[in-house]
Amino acid sequence: MKRSITYYLSLTLLAGFVLFSTAEIKAESEVNTCLECHIENDIMPMDFHEDDVHQHAEISCAGCHGGDPLEEDMDESMSVENGYIGIPELADIPAFCGKCHSKIEYMRVFQPRIQTDQVDQYYTSTHGMKLKGGDKKVAQCSSCHTSHGILPAKDTRSSVHAFNIPQTCNQCHGDAELMASTGHGTSQLDDYAGSVHGKALIEKGDTGSPACNDCHGNHGAAPPGVESVNHICGSCHLNNMEYFKTSIMGKSSESAEYHTCEQCHGNHAIYKPGDEFLNVHESSLCLECHSEDDEGYVAAETMYMQITQADSLYQEAQLHLHDIQIKGMNDVDIQYKLKDAKQNLIQLRTMVHTFDPIQITEKAGEGKQLSQTAITLAGLEISEFNQRRLGFGISTLVFVLLAFALYLKIKQIDNNKNITN
Repeated sequence: MKRSITYYLSLTLLAGFVLFSTAEIKAESEVNTCLECHIENDIMPMDFHEDDVHQHAEISCAGCHGGDPLEEDMDESMSVENGYIGIPELADIPAFCGKCHSKIEYMRVFQPRIQTDQVDQYYTSTHGMKLKGGDKKVAQCSSCHTSHGILPAKDTRSSVHAFNIPQTCNQCHGDAELMASTGHGTSQLDDYAGSVHGKALIEKGDTGSPACNDCHGNHGAAPPGVESVNHICGSCHLNNMEYFKTSIMGKSSESAEYHTCEQCHGNHAIYKPGDEFLNVHESSLCLECHSEDDEGYVAAETMYMQITQADSLYQEAQLHLHDIQIKGMNDVDIQYKLKDAKQNLIQLRTMVHTFDPIQITEKAGEGKQLSQTAITLAGLEISEFNQRRLGFGISTLVFVLLAFALYLKIKQIDNNKNITN
């Protein structure tokens, strides 16, 4: 069946119209009078960043502030009729951000597993409750995330990247004037920076080390209650928590007297613990609560003695291993024993949280046995080394004597030849 020329002409016109319409729509979508005007008049927001997550998602000015970004007339563009909202009041910011961030149908487009209860969480936080109470100086969404330079949390430039969280929180918590009305100090960042956690994050770049939000929370940020401190620390230090829960100290927390990790380790200024924490004859941490000859004092003394003995024997075994390696003897079995002895020491120091000298003594005994076995094996290698040296010395002496005897024999033969001649 033949097509008429009119048919083909119609198709051509239709295709041209579609292409023209698509180009026009695309051109309109690229128009943003908000940006054009603000750039032209040099009134861009101070924190604007071209890599802002909203910009990348093609959610521009009007997506948050309303208005018509295609309208050339400024008054029309920012008219109520066109849905212009403008800059929200401080108290309205959580709901302002929640327009999108609380809608799972909308947010799953960007991240299928994304949380959409951030606003609800925020109002359970100390910040959120104070905002509801009319506090105009309290932190809200933009205080932490910024407004126009919001970057993904995994981006090292982001205000909420693990490296930057301490400084972000310190913007408010390090402000003496702002904190004066709250009764809080301003030394948290300095304390944290000198702690074992802070040094790992700030100095070593270990993002696995906890920052402020790991203990206090993110959107629902609040100081941990007494009953939750152990669980918060236990989210990383699981074995310590499990031992503590079954200990006499942990059980007492279920009654009138609470004992928590914070009592011994502190909160922001958490320093690397050492065996000296238990040394009741020097400056033991235990002496803050226990006096000489009471049950806690005796337990600390016993645990300290057992751990230091196990450690000393391990260090001695290490010296023997080093000697063996210098001599070039077989060190395989010794290394295996010392690897287990080191693991035993790690477990032993974790088991301190049982506060049970009987368990510590038993575990320390295993470690001492491992180190002693390593020392015995090293002794056998040293004996073999000495035997080899003795055998080598005897062999060398025999060789020298034979050489000397041969020399004498050759000399005697030469003398006999001279006499005959």
